[in-house]
Amino acid sequence: MMTPAVHRYIALAFSLLPFASCIEPIEEYSNTPRGNFEALWTIMDEQYCFFEYKGVDWDKIHSEYVQKIKNDMNREALFALLNQMLQELKDGHVNLYTPFDMGRYWNWFEDYPDNFDADLLENNYLRPDYAIAGSFRYKISDDNVGYVYYGSFANTVGDANLDYIINKMKDCDGIIFDVRNNGGGTLTNVDKLVSRFLEKTTLTGYYQYKTGKKHNDFSELKAKYIEPSPRLRYQKTVIVLTNRKCFSAANEFVNAMRYCPNVRILGDRTGGGGGLPLSSELPNGWLVRFSACPNFDADKQHIEFGIDPDIRIDLLPSDVAKGEDTLIEAAKDLLKKQ
Repeated sequence: MMTPAVHRYIALAFSLLPFASCIEPIEEYSNTPRGNFEALWTIMDEQYCFFEYKGVDWDKIHSEYVQKIKNDMNREALFALLNQMLQELKDGHVNLYTPFDMGRYWNWFEDYPDNFDADLLENNYLRPDYAIAGSFRYKISDDNVGYVYYGSFANTVGDANLDYIINKMKDCDGIIFDVRNNGGGTLTNVDKLVSRFLEKTTLTGYYQYKTGKKHNDFSELKAKYIEPSPRLRYQKTVIVLTNRKCFSAANEFVNAMRYCPNVRILGDRTGGGGGLPLSSELPNGWLVRFSACPNFDADKQHIEFGIDPDIRIDLLPSDVAKGEDTLIEAAKDLLKKQ
């Protein structure tokens, strides 16, 4: 028999001490195909947070998949089966990590338009003379519109970088803040960035944590507020560009920016990823990551399946052929007309 699974927290941006105390190790399982299957199913059964919301019958899934377990199946076959079971959850935060492969669910963006062309952005908008301040690429256009691209919330948000960019763009007609293809990262970076666009302490959402092993065992909703930064802040119009690959922390950023004054969201629905993740270990050493703590918007609605923009616009092939980014051009027009 192997030791109990080890639970690991992954960047829970706010303090969840009650949550830390409520999770208990699962019972021991043998390092066999059946043992690893039961361990994985039980970890998810007791700790995954979206069964009720997504209407997933996890017991039925157990009955279906347990019949496919064979004692002599090799590790590749076991991985394929376990990954297939996890994909029933339709969750981009659910991954199975092994030394030879990573299980993932990517259909949340694969069946949607890209609405982003990196080469077009680089060659026709940023061009070689754009500036770099820490994790941000930025430029002021000839028609006096500020443009900032931030590609990952895993990259540090530097206070000095933001001070410089905001001061540089203070006389612009507005800022286009582009987070297309931003797959997420650290939630503390979300708060630090959003705080530069607030005038007062603002409710941006709620979260819950599991309090027991049943699917609907949750704490009461806990409010999440973001305070305005004591440093330089931008109070003119900001248009945030989004596409389907805005996920996890980027999804949370788009949600929070909706509650900032003078901010509009333009582009496509975000990819979602509204559950803060945990990870746990199977008897054979494989790791599973999963959504454990649901996030909600300020109206107490789930954001797991993404956030709609204020203005829905796609990147048109005809515009790309002309060397234009439909979303950037639409945002510039809005800023010039205000």
